[in-house]
Amino acid sequence: MADQSIQYHHHGRFKVLGGVLPDAVTAYQTYGDRSKPCIVFPTCYGAKLGLGSQSYLVGENKALDPTRYFVVTFALFCNGESSSPSNTPAPYNGPYFPAISYEDNIRAQYAVLQHLGVTRVLCLVGFSMGGQQAYHWAAVFPDFVEKFVAICSSARTSPHNICFLEGPKAALKAARDFENGHYTSPPQVGIRAFARAYSAWAYGQTWFRQHLYRMDGLYPTLESFLCEAWEGRFVTNWDANDMLALLETWQRGDISIVRDGGDFAGSLRAIKAKALIMPCKTDLYFCPEDSVNEVSQLRDAELAVIDSVWGHAAGGGANAADVAFITTKIHEFLA
Repeated sequence: MADQSIQYHHHGRFKVLGGVLPDAVTAYQTYGDRSKPCIVFPTCYGAKLGLGSQSYLVGENKALDPTRYFVVTFALFCNGESSSPSNTPAPYNGPYFPAISYEDNIRAQYAVLQHLGVTRVLCLVGFSMGGQQAYHWAAVFPDFVEKFVAICSSARTSPHNICFLEGPKAALKAARDFENGHYTSPPQVGIRAFARAYSAWAYGQTWFRQHLYRMDGLYPTLESFLCEAWEGRFVTNWDANDMLALLETWQRGDISIVRDGGDFAGSLRAIKAKALIMPCKTDLYFCPEDSVNEVSQLRDAELAVIDSVWGHAAGGGANAADVAFITTKIHEFLA
């Protein structure tokens, strides 16, 4: 069995969108035997390997079963585990960290897979930013990836999605303790403002109408939910410069920039990998209409809409019913 602890691959000097990292690092975990078909499952926004963010799909009898597959999970640049503003020494520390693209992440992940002896990937699986990585993998290395699954995601970050992200981004940057990224202690005012500005977008309106934020009595009020589940999560686990740098990678997402000179429809038609595209019916920022349009352009794709009131969170392991639906669809797709 492969080592499930977090491992770190040092790339040495590594070119990225905004310049260079003198010693780029990619954090990853492996599950299962390397002789089995490889599945790659990268992180999304707000996810960390050390927090077990990928565990809802990885494990025995789950969607990505290590007894059947060799599963590799990757941490995105800027998530605080791979190279990030918070862990990179001067001169590229904090607000001086260079801009990162999805293509940078995919090239780094490919180097790790080569190090592991992987010659072909059976399937890329990703939720949200992870799904965007899956799309970019299929565009950057079209002959290396056989299939991909994009859950609550898109091949290009839409103008509406970019605009939504400007809200929490502006709240953090405007905070009195952010100090243009040169803070010397965690800017809690800014991070808490970011979390509140973001929170309403993660779920469908019906979810709030049904008071599902109470989580079966865990949170007696909406305020306690916002304070613990949102403010607490970001204040405890995230650095502010990391949050902004990763968000800007998300905003830059567009497979047609990687190839085809901005021809988005052409870049979708050029993808060779078979695709399973799973939007949620009530997702407010990776809207299902975008997935319908993308599937119509892909060569070989299946659309499976998650019928849930949980909005974007439906794809990230927030509730058992949606995880069961996603798991069934992935099992069928991989069969």
